[in-house]
Amino acid sequence: MSAPVITKLELVLNHLQHTGQSPCKTHEVNDVSREKKKLPGNLSQWKPSFHVTAPSGWMNDPSGLGYDPKTGLYHLCFQWNPHGNDWGNMSWGHATSPDLVSWKTSTDPILTPSVEYDRLGVFTGCLQATGVSGQPGALTIIYTSVRHLPIHYTLPYTLGSETLSLAVSQDGGETWARQDCNPVLTGPPSHLNVTGWRDPFITTWAEGPLSKHTPSTLYGFISGGISKKTPTVFVYTVQATDLSKWDFIGPLMDVGLNLRPSRWSGDYGVNWEVVNLMTLTNDTDTSRDFIVMGAEGCVPLDSSNQDGAQEARRRRVARSQLWMSVKSNREKKSTSTDSALASYAFSGIFDHGCYYAANSFYDPKTSQHIVYGWITEEDLSDSLRHRQGFSGLVSLPRVVGLMALKNVKKARISGLSSITSIDAVPNAPGTGTFTIHTLKISPDSRLRRLRQSAWESQLAGVALSTSPSQSATLLGTSKWEIDAEFSVSKSCARVGIKIPHTSDGQNCTTLSWDPRSETFEIHRPLSDDAEVNHGYETAPHTLFTFLNECGEEVEETLRVHAFFDASVLEVFVNDRTVISTRIYHPADHCLGPLFFAESDAGDDEQPAAVLERASIWDGLGV
Repeated sequence: MSAPVITKLELVLNHLQHTGQSPCKTHEVNDVSREKKKLPGNLSQWKPSFHVTAPSGWMNDPSGLGYDPKTGLYHLCFQWNPHGNDWGNMSWGHATSPDLVSWKTSTDPILTPSVEYDRLGVFTGCLQATGVSGQPGALTIIYTSVRHLPIHYTLPYTLGSETLSLAVSQDGGETWARQDCNPVLTGPPSHLNVTGWRDPFITTWAEGPLSKHTPSTLYGFISGGISKKTPTVFVYTVQATDLSKWDFIGPLMDVGLNLRPSRWSGDYGVNWEVVNLMTLTNDTDTSRDFIVMGAEGCVPLDSSNQDGAQEARRRRVARSQLWMSVKSNREKKSTSTDSALASYAFSGIFDHGCYYAANSFYDPKTSQHIVYGWITEEDLSDSLRHRQGFSGLVSLPRVVGLMALKNVKKARISGLSSITSIDAVPNAPGTGTFTIHTLKISPDSRLRRLRQSAWESQLAGVALSTSPSQSATLLGTSKWEIDAEFSVSKSCARVGIKIPHTSDGQNCTTLSWDPRSETFEIHRPLSDDAEVNHGYETAPHTLFTFLNECGEEVEETLRVHAFFDASVLEVFVNDRTVISTRIYHPADHCLGPLFFAESDAGDDEQPAAVLERASIWDGLGV
């Protein structure tokens, strides 16, 4: 299927009204010569402005995330090669922010490979707002120190290649000192044959095996896998008064190799990276424990395609960014450190696009768990990536929570029991309804500050029939946000948003939901260039039907919230399905948006969908 051009319906917003205090602003239609201009030599137009990027060169995993109450600043570190635009020389870049929106990024790394135990890399880790011996006002980085390469889940593990080390700052993150106790752990448990052992993360865990008698227990997670058995997390207890003291208590999970519950949950691979655990509680005091992980060694998808258009993931590394709800095995049948500390409950996909290595922290200012991830550059060839001068960026901040959907009767097509990304708890006998729990993933509300100087347009209550309409240009920049909500009829075959990149509408990005297949898709502009992967993104997504107070069945609306920043697109659907992708197009502006719906009923009298509301902000920035 080629990137779709809407032929049955194009809704145009002809009447715009700026809702801010300043006078109305209008957009000028960009001329055709601008649309056809050649790419600049360094492709700098593809570099985002309100996402965190390295000063130059290659970056990957976000690391060392946290809030320092002493300075009132958030810290965001990242894997960085300060010497080139390929992976290597792994160091830590560093940025600070008062609000998670405006960032000050250091031009120099704060940690570089420089001593024997980390001479080949300062790899991913976490941040604690305390010193090694509990010093108030100090910050501690816990990181993977690497002295042997290559390391990969497909290779025999070299003992001593990865160790655990600490660095402390006494001046709010300006300078960092490695500790004399390094490395505090010299490798994985000696009796285990591992596929990897890295990416430390420290957390509390109310349902952890030792928390019943010692609620303040700190747990240390180190990600990896047990060869030919399972991906997992190696769990330690950590002394809160001395972060250099780690004691192994067992593997977190034993799910077997390449667990794949269904299309709703993904493939859990053979090795895990950057695993975080968080306990999420909703407003009814219901709690669930979740882990978020990068899964390596996923089984490659087959080579089938649809009308010649490849799915984007078929040309990417066989890995996934996933989540899993777990249940603590507090009453372990065995005291052996080989038995799993938790078991599988239900699971899902954290991001369906080019997003990996999610890392998180608990924000004491908002009492929320905030997640950042690495948005990759793997849809570009090496030659184009080198020309643009940078590789990779950090996603926008996401808030995760426990979603509770009450009085649910059914999904649009699938049976509830077949949707493995939800926990459907039956309500009172005879009601035939369920309370559904799943992971909620939302853009941080503080991102509204990006709208302060943007043009805002709104509309509501527009029936999307199959009648064609005239086109119009609303967007004038490549930095925008759209928040839209649709009521979708039973006859709807497709509904969504089209963003043209050229005035003829032939090159466009289309966000759409297919109710019949329960699939949300992002179709990117067509590209004949083999150096660009513009295959389409896809994610399973459904809408649930509820029983209201009058006993009537009412389906939830389709809610699409999207952010675009030069070449980076992050799309949130009903706060439970997320896709991050890249749009590499010569034009440095966008047109539209065009809201559309298509019906398979052949009836113009009944709209295929109704655009209940839409807000568009053009010109986002700090």
